[in-house]
Amino acid sequence: MATDDRTAGPARRSNRSGPVVAITRWMENLGETGFAYLLLTPVVVLLGAIALYPLLRTFELSLYQNVLSDPEFVGLENYAQLFTGNADARMPGTTTFLPEVTTSGSFPYVHVDGLLRSALAVTIIFTVVSVFFETIIGFGQALVLDREFRGRRWVRAAIIIPWAIPIVIQGMIFYLMFHPDTGFLTEYLASWGLVAETNTLNDPASSLLIVTVADIWKTTAFMALLILAGLQSIDRSLYDVAEVAGASKWQQFKLITFPLVLPALGIAILFRTIDAMRVYGLIDSVSGCTTVPSLSCMVVETFNTNRGLASAIAFVTAGIIAVAVMGVIYQQYKEGL
Repeated sequence: MATDDRTAGPARRSNRSGPVVAITRWMENLGETGFAYLLLTPVVVLLGAIALYPLLRTFELSLYQNVLSDPEFVGLENYAQLFTGNADARMPGTTTFLPEVTTSGSFPYVHVDGLLRSALAVTIIFTVVSVFFETIIGFGQALVLDREFRGRRWVRAAIIIPWAIPIVIQGMIFYLMFHPDTGFLTEYLASWGLVAETNTLNDPASSLLIVTVADIWKTTAFMALLILAGLQSIDRSLYDVAEVAGASKWQQFKLITFPLVLPALGIAILFRTIDAMRVYGLIDSVSGCTTVPSLSCMVVETFNTNRGLASAIAFVTAGIIAVAVMGVIYQQYKEGL
């Protein structure tokens, strides 16, 4: 038996000093932050591989002209065309550039030539206006739904209905509401000077307003649900202490509700900003990309004529979205400090 113990001892010691044991001890010595980063590493690597490769591939394609039919290396020429307004983005079989936005005033919000600048301006206007009103209205809805009242469950379900409607159906609804023959809101809004009285869906300013309102109507529920999740995570005892201290409702909102819901609000704004910068389906189903050009519209419209240019627009769009995302994240990081 002694011989067996002596022979088993070295085997046990060798197992304790193997690579598996060394890795286990290294993981045990990690702090909470280091261990959290370790658990997130596989996800980061996987998402990086999934997201980074298409992005690099898109940049590679943007260096060519008509990369599928007749690939020709042109370097940064597609980007130069975008920023100088000389992009060759014509409709198939025509000489019409997309979009027709000139200094003649056909589009009152944009008075510059150039494919990228006009599409970028439309995208920014749509994103800023829609996200702003969705945040304000969604915040108000979340505050109401956070309170106890009869039928709250049914009201929550009803708010989700617009968000559940497919984009194409939503676009057709607003298309029919403002169609010259079937629309019933055109005359009323035209009397207030909000939309053009005739050819409403062919007027860039009117169409942009309609598309923006349609997006606010649909995705406000998304903002409300995310903000409501943040409100529900607030400790209710804080409000009891505030009431005992004599704090008013406004003081409770200013000192308790808003600071504690701000992280969830930032995440909601971030998600909606990314989604709004990629708007395409709603525009295409309501008025068309030639009337309300956006960056995503330009990618689709130029793909059949110049795939290299379409790749350049897609890469620039991804860069703009990345800058917006980093801005929101940095602002949240500053507030967290």
